Amino acid sequence: PRAPRGAEEGTSFVCARLLSGCAALCFEYGYSVVHKDALVCWEAQFGDFVNGAQIVIDQYLVAAEDKWGQTSGLVLLLPHGYEGQGPEHSSARIERFLTLCAEDNIQVCNASTAAQYFHLLRRQMHRGVRKPLVVFTPKSLLRARSARSKVDELTSGTFQEVIEDAGVADPAAVTRVVFASGKVSQDALTKRDELGTNVAVARVEQLYPWPYEQVAAVLARYPHARALAWLREEPENMGPWNFVKGRLY
Repeated sequence: PRAPRGAEEGTSFVCARLLSGCAALCFEYGYSVVHKDALVCWEAQFGDFVNGAQIVIDQYLVAAEDKWGQTSGLVLLLPHGYEGQGPEHSSARIERFLTLCAEDNIQVCNASTAAQYFHLLRRQMHRGVRKPLVVFTPKSLLRARSARSKVDELTSGTFQEVIEDAGVADPAAVTRVVFASGKVSQDALTKRDELGTNVAVARVEQLYPWPYEQVAAVLARYPHARALAWLREEPENMGPWNFVKGRLY
């Protein structure tokens, strides 16, 4: 709804909508097109709730700028991660969005810390271009200690498209580099620390546009690494793997 008369600038409104992904996303997309200065976010309780809005995504969200010159800064917040809540609620279908990526039409990110999430939303409003943003937000990390950020990480810094492994004491000793995105990257860091192996785990926080330079910088840090892996929790034909593998090669 529009702001009530007399509402002060900067006022926020939280609205409950009917359980229809298509109807809700239609409204929010239109609102974001008209109100360029508003941070419009549509959040699914589970990632699969966006399934019914696929027509809006295909026809408008990923294609309107090319077809009609119509821009939108709409943010989709889609919980994703194999959290043991059933086959539907486990996946927000990252592969579906990555298939629709072309010519910098959208942004696809998977923030793994509170500071990353904050700076990602902040970047969305402060940058000079308007592009839809799809954020995959793991449910388990909402309360996980590993996803917490210090206050100064929120008040300073910026969104990092790739996060290097701060737990590596001697980069020259690393023999294997693992790239991962989202919740599974935190799982990998925990397991690495338990085993004490010479493995570096880099978190890819932005899947599209793919951060070529940042990935190359991570690899350059480990001159003796001889193995490179992409870690995922989804089946091979799901998740980012089929999108990522050509770029890693």
